[in-house]
Amino acid sequence: MSGTLRSQRRVRKTLCCQVVSSDGHVSGPVPVGTGALVLGEFELPNGTWIPWHVHDQHQLVWASRGAAVVNVGAAHWVLPPTMALWLPEGTVHRTGASGRTALRGIYAHPARCPITWAEPRMVRISPLLRELLEYLSGDVEAEPRLRAEAVVFDVLEPVALTPIGVPMPADPRARLVAEALIADPADPRGLAEFGPLAGASERTLARLFLRDTNVTFGSWRTRARLRASLPLLAAGMPLSGVARRVGYSAPSAFVAAFRRAVGVPPGAYFGA
Repeated sequence: MSGTLRSQRRVRKTLCCQVVSSDGHVSGPVPVGTGALVLGEFELPNGTWIPWHVHDQHQLVWASRGAAVVNVGAAHWVLPPTMALWLPEGTVHRTGASGRTALRGIYAHPARCPITWAEPRMVRISPLLRELLEYLSGDVEAEPRLRAEAVVFDVLEPVALTPIGVPMPADPRARLVAEALIADPADPRGLAEFGPLAGASERTLARLFLRDTNVTFGSWRTRARLRASLPLLAAGMPLSGVARRVGYSAPSAFVAAFRRAVGVPPGAYFGA
């Protein structure tokens, strides 16, 4: 069962996790807390994935240690302890771990929550917010809990960062190329070199990438490289090593591409 959740969970309250089956069915308990928030903690080994699922509650995905990885459709986030991701109720997603990760399950009852964001939003975990979440993870009486929750909602600070989406082409010839580059982002081959292996000309492959992913092959490749860089950056690998591992000859070129795609340089993203 590698790649799925196998580890023991240490949960401070009952949590909701509705797993999505192949036909789209969801099932699972609904947590109820004193106030708007229910908090739990999951220990996830590196590379573990919780399969695609959905919640009836809003969720704030945060890793107090390691890095959480979240997919929503083709969008992809890697969240160091300084960042979290707000997922509105009903958002189908999967969550994983980069490095040994302490993943916090933080759920907000929609009827009791003043946050009305309709789309996933990245949130900065300030020192104050971190302390509040740690405090609420313990056994807190009703009145202090409600006061602390009100402050949590007041200090949630959205961050204007763009997730890195890497949509996969549907055509098997283009998909073969995509899978090879995801497996090795530093692979220098272009479409002309992949052509004989894929059984299609360079022009055909370029057309298939644009048709199936709505971006050019060059743009798709840049996204794939940047997405591959996120776990390496979260693990603290030096910038020069990250750039080399994902196919950039110079750190400056990697930093420029990261800034264009995400909105900030890698140091600002992971050192916030």
